[in-house]
Amino acid sequence: MQITPGAPSPALRAKPREADPETMETAKKFEEMFLAQTVDEMLKSVDIGTFGGGHAEETWRSFLARAFAEQIADQGSTGIAQSVARAIGAYEGQGEQDA
Repeated sequence: MQITPGAPSPALRAKPREADPETMETAKKFEEMFLAQTVDEMLKSVDIGTFGGGHAEETWRSFLARAFAEQIADQGSTGIAQSVARAIGAYEGQGEQDA
């Protein structure tokens, strides 16, 4: 088979199969964890003023970051979970081809 430069590979042209519910749940948990860490880092740069500070503020911030992350992940707008699920599916498919 000849592949034209710049053309998508045959594997990329194939219609991706739908991820199973367990894979999607795992991918969504990964997305939530990633987003929680990202939001937590962003919240560190926000000036809380006289309201926050100390150990209690740090604890509160992590809970707030997780709540934001869950809401963002529930919207499904980032595409992170879908990308992770596709990657998991590609590894699963690769294992099937090797068998």
